[in-house]
Amino acid sequence: MKPALLLALLSSALVAAEKPNIVLIYADDLGFGDVSCNGAKAVRTPNIDRIAKEGINFKSGYCTSATCTPSRFSMLTGTYAFRQQGTGVLPGDAALIIDPAQPTLPGTLKKAGYRTGVVGKWHLGLGGKDGVNWNEAIKPGPNEVGFDFSYIMAATGDRVPCVYVEDGKVVNLDPADPIEVSYHKPFEGLPTGVTHRAELVMDWSHGHNMAVINGIGRIGYVKGGTKALWKDENMADDFAKQAVRFIRESKDGSFFLYYALHDVHVPRVPDPRFVGKTTMGPRGDAIVEADWQVGEVLRTLDELKLTENTLVLFTSDNGPVIDDGYKDGAVKKLGDHQPAGPFRGGKYSMYEGGTRVPTLLCWPARVKPGKTSDALISQVDFPRTFANLAGLEATFQDSRDVTDALLGNSEKGRDHVIEHAGQLAIRMGDWKYIPAGKGAKKAAATNTELGNDPECQLYDLSKDPGETNNVAKENPEKVKELAARLTALRG
Repeated sequence: MKPALLLALLSSALVAAEKPNIVLIYADDLGFGDVSCNGAKAVRTPNIDRIAKEGINFKSGYCTSATCTPSRFSMLTGTYAFRQQGTGVLPGDAALIIDPAQPTLPGTLKKAGYRTGVVGKWHLGLGGKDGVNWNEAIKPGPNEVGFDFSYIMAATGDRVPCVYVEDGKVVNLDPADPIEVSYHKPFEGLPTGVTHRAELVMDWSHGHNMAVINGIGRIGYVKGGTKALWKDENMADDFAKQAVRFIRESKDGSFFLYYALHDVHVPRVPDPRFVGKTTMGPRGDAIVEADWQVGEVLRTLDELKLTENTLVLFTSDNGPVIDDGYKDGAVKKLGDHQPAGPFRGGKYSMYEGGTRVPTLLCWPARVKPGKTSDALISQVDFPRTFANLAGLEATFQDSRDVTDALLGNSEKGRDHVIEHAGQLAIRMGDWKYIPAGKGAKKAAATNTELGNDPECQLYDLSKDPGETNNVAKENPEKVKELAARLTALRG
């Protein structure tokens, strides 16, 4: 082989290695301790564990909020959700909360030549302020904020409408049976979770008692669209099929896939082949189902010989919740399993269990296998960091470039992370500060410790990761320092 040709081939290989395909797999309500690579014994997650084995397990990886919508907003826009009104947990008929004119992660990667796709849970709103007509083209949505392909549910599995939307159109919609949605009053003559409670296949514990779809009570009311309704037990297969489809259709160029799993969000209705795989009932079985979906992605990358230069990042939108509205046995069957691992709290909480989530990354071309990292990593940094990996300079309001930490070249990530659950808390180094709060200390419905306390809280996470010993009174200067930093960052 001629030297010039060899040099050209080597240069081409180096360029390819510097611009990876990116697959971001985003679980829903999955806690730090819900995966076996973080210590789970009651459930095994071999495919998720493979990412850690072949790459890095980040022990201090954070979402930005202890609930789903704000975490997803921050992760896709590089802007903390608390800076924008209307970014709380959205109803199923909410308008799009991402301004199509603002920079986004997919939009930026699209400029770098990536084909971009989103599959799974959206929950960032669809349409404009005048509402959504589900029987026509739905705009704006994912395709207007940077995605070339979208196959999504509008909100969550427990909210109507219970249909899939592909590139702005409801899948399998019969024009003769139009969809009507209301979050205010029921449609006359249709069953609800209250009027037909005895007939439900899964009873509700709180809140999920409006429209009945597939024998399960939901949030909100809906009429019509019968042929378009999803089957809950098929959802993992439906989404996995679309994720694999996107990868296959994109294999000849650079691509970014945001695969937002529904599991392990309620209602937990895993496919029958996963039922009974754990002793924890539907929640444990849904974790196995989530792991299977990860396996489908990894298997496809292997088959297409794309694994070497594909960055796969697995994480979650917030911490775990056990009873989130349905009587599925999750509390009774939990046993010794610790969904948040060693951390206190969970979904909705200011404590670490609310926002410290599984964060695993592999990229065989650039990342050494079998590593753990204590670097502080926040999902708000994904837009700028991925842009850098794609060879672009990009600016986002709160997103920082943490490439060295994300690829395992440095143990230093951020110097702080902001945690959001109603109010804001901050972690700097090993110190965690929660300002004095108001309201209940526990969420009555979910029995989650919220982190509210009439006095401020300070924890040394190096000695007390479970946040059991408040040392604020013994460290007034540290409290003052962190309070001032949080005020400055809040802006």
